[in-house]
Amino acid sequence: MGIHRLNHAVLYVSDLRRSIDFYRDVLGFRPVPMTPDGFRGAAFLQAPDSTNDHDLGLFEIGTNAGRSQAGRATVGLYHLAWELDTLDELAATAQRLAAADALVGTSDHGTTKSLYGRDPDGLEFEIVWIVPADQLDEDTLAARKRIGRLDLDRERARYGGQTRGGVGISVPV
Repeated sequence: MGIHRLNHAVLYVSDLRRSIDFYRDVLGFRPVPMTPDGFRGAAFLQAPDSTNDHDLGLFEIGTNAGRSQAGRATVGLYHLAWELDTLDELAATAQRLAAADALVGTSDHGTTKSLYGRDPDGLEFEIVWIVPADQLDEDTLAARKRIGRLDLDRERARYGGQTRGGVGISVPV
């Protein structure tokens, strides 16, 4: 079995409309009309530049649902990570997340430059830009072993704001 990427994620949410609004307005996802007839409480969304049928499924379980305790009191998923093409897009996403009070952190992992966000139900996600394979060097690869402070201005000066990121950590040809 040759798994090569995550196709979509499905999240349980307390308020479907609020979650749709968040993922649409903050991250640019668009609703896909594929909910089965007569099925209420679900929505499917596609990421802005995706070619997937859908990237995110949302299933409403009601406003009385408690927040996830995964990682604090139970096992469970910590976060999903979505990749952006450019550092300029990463900077714009950081601004939108901050404006929505949903940006909870940033990190420089050497080969990846990351934002961490939290949706209205407290579910965490990561937004990343990956250093292109042809720009990987020993220092960048070694930095994967530590978590540094992300300086987006410095990274845009180094790599260029419009440089397309790599897909995974690929080996230069």
